Amino acid sequence: MADPTEPSTVVHGAPAAHAAGETHASTEAAGHEGGGGLPQFEFQHWLGQIVYLIFLFAILYWLIAKVFAPRMRRVFDERETTIATAVSTARQVQAEAAGQAEAAKAEVAKARADARAASVAAKARVTEEANRRAAEEEAVVNARIAEAETAIGRTRDAAMANVSTIAADTAAAIVERLTGKAPTPAEATAAVKGAA
Repeated sequence: MADPTEPSTVVHGAPAAHAAGETHASTEAAGHEGGGGLPQFEFQHWLGQIVYLIFLFAILYWLIAKVFAPRMRRVFDERETTIATAVSTARQVQAEAAGQAEAAKAEVAKARADARAASVAAKARVTEEANRRAAEEEAVVNARIAEAETAIGRTRDAAMANVSTIAADTAAAIVERLTGKAPTPAEATAAVKGAA
C-alpha cells in the first residue's frame, strides 16, 4: 500500500515547482525589460536608498560630533598643552643657563682679579723681603768692612811703629857694616827720622 503522504507531496511539490519556475521566469523577464542594469540606478529604488543614506549620514554625523571630534579635540588640546609646556620649559632652562653662564663669567672675572691681586701682593712681599735681606746683608757687610778697616788700621799703625824700629835697626846695621863701628840706637832713630 502506498504512503498517503507521497501523492500529497507530489501534488504539493508540482505546484511549488511550477510557482518557482514562474517566479524565475518573471525575474528573468523583468531583468530583460530593465536592460540588465544595476537595481540601485533604477528610480523605483531611489527612495529607499536616499532614506538609507540619510540614516547613515545622521549616524556618522552623530558619531563624529559626539565621539570622534571630542577625542580629536582632546588630543589636539593635549598636544598643544604639551608643546606649550615644552616651549616654556625650554625657555626657562635657556634663561637659567644664561644666568648660570653670566654667574660663571662673573666668578671667572673675580677669580682672575683675585689672582692678579694675589700675584701683585706676593711680588710686593717677595720684593720687600729681598730688600730687607739685602739691607741686612749690606749692614753685615758694612760692619765687617768697618771691622776689617779697623783691623787694617791697627795693623798698619803697628806696622808703621815697627817700620821705624826696623829702619833704625837696618840703618845701624848698614852703618856698622860700612864703618865698622855701630851707632847708638838713639843716633840710628834720629838718622831714620831725619831721612823720613
